[in-house]
Amino acid sequence: MKKIQWNPWHGCHKCSPGCLHCYVYYLDSKRSIDTSVITKSKTNFYLPLKKDKNGEYKIKPKSELATCFTSDFFLEEADLWRNEAWEIIKLRSDVTFLIPTKRIERFNECIPTDWGEGYENVIIAVTCENQEKVHERLPLFLKCKIKHRFIFASPLLENIDLSSYLSTGKIEKVSVSGESYENARICDFSWVESIQRTCKKYQVKFDFHQTGSNFIKDGKTYKINHFLEYEQAKKAMSYLEKRK
Repeated sequence: MKKIQWNPWHGCHKCSPGCLHCYVYYLDSKRSIDTSVITKSKTNFYLPLKKDKNGEYKIKPKSELATCFTSDFFLEEADLWRNEAWEIIKLRSDVTFLIPTKRIERFNECIPTDWGEGYENVIIAVTCENQEKVHERLPLFLKCKIKHRFIFASPLLENIDLSSYLSTGKIEKVSVSGESYENARICDFSWVESIQRTCKKYQVKFDFHQTGSNFIKDGKTYKINHFLEYEQAKKAMSYLEKRK
């Protein structure tokens, strides 16, 4: 499944410990962009509906669109645009939309009228970077009517226990990453291993997709170039998958 980003709007407000060194804020600062100003995309809002010269969708069927990775789909400022975004998502039922959020408390007031038990082509991923946010967000998450649920432990700031939530059978996947760029806080591989063991116990898919810039393994701290974080995480995944 091909993964592409769709950012119908840009910008966000920091609302959580994981936001302290937000990568969007960091990258925007390099371009003198004020990330706290929420703007609708002039060029990408209709990206899923764009067609080529043959009249076929540029975003092919069975693609996965990483949605609002430079914002939050459930921001209050996006209330004016979200219904139209839902219509686009509904029209492209042949595409999977992966929507992460730190604002699951707004979910029920932001879904379309025909949501029912959820759209089959939508995955909602709730971010939980520490145990406090696990207990704050996941009970709300499990009560929402959603067909496909992921957890993003990202950026992982401490060892977290997901047992009571994964045991429900309602979570399909947990994806873990560390924090990147300047002032990145550490990600300890022992925390990643702990989450992977819990996922294995409850037969939940697991992925370690990014080490972060400051990575600890066996008590040793490694400074990892951002462009190597994904590659190093893949190597760590291979190790975890081979381990009994």
